[in-house]
Amino acid sequence: MAGSPSKSPAIELEQLTLISDEAPDLFGFDSGFRRKFGAVCGIDEAGRGPLAGDVFAAAVILDEGVVIEGINDSKKLTEKKREALFDEICSKARAYCIASASVDEIERLNILQADFLAMQRAYNGLGMQAGIVLVDGNQLPQLDAEMKYVIKGDARSASIAAASILAKVSRDRYMKQMAEKYPQYGFEKHKGYGTKAHYAAVDEFGLCEIHRKSFFKKYFEKKESHG
Repeated sequence: MAGSPSKSPAIELEQLTLISDEAPDLFGFDSGFRRKFGAVCGIDEAGRGPLAGDVFAAAVILDEGVVIEGINDSKKLTEKKREALFDEICSKARAYCIASASVDEIERLNILQADFLAMQRAYNGLGMQAGIVLVDGNQLPQLDAEMKYVIKGDARSASIAAASILAKVSRDRYMKQMAEKYPQYGFEKHKGYGTKAHYAAVDEFGLCEIHRKSFFKKYFEKKESHG
């Protein structure tokens, strides 16, 4: 079970190795930690914000000298590019694992603790220990490892960027599968996020099994108050 969020000093911007004034060297960033701690594991999640579906997390360890072109702008990548990078990351990583926490676990634990649970599962599924674990964001799961959080880590660390892509692609694939099971909601388009089309579908068809019911509490209360 996921523990309480741990706190760790954020990685300061000046610690970054820069290719230029604008572009941080994601692989150089990891190299600095690798020299001090050994194997570097990056962890990131996908799916904390949506109204439906499981939350996913990925853990990735890249060896020194491994370069994967194009992961620097992981938030700006097209779906096609993410899919191509997914295969490259899986083939080049020393170790990786993708895991999830279910909608039931999200409802039972809350989204933060379910997110941490997915991260725990991803890290524990690597089959090896890392010298240090870099986690995107500003909070940490409970892991048996040295950890640092890195704010906007997918734009700073190669291992976090790689984990971000694996988690995002895996969750998008999962939501497309859910769209086949529940075609009336358009999950293949909005991936469970709170778009106008998604809310309109909920108004028409109600909630399905993969909706996070607690996320709709305020929405339904507001609807009731307006008659």
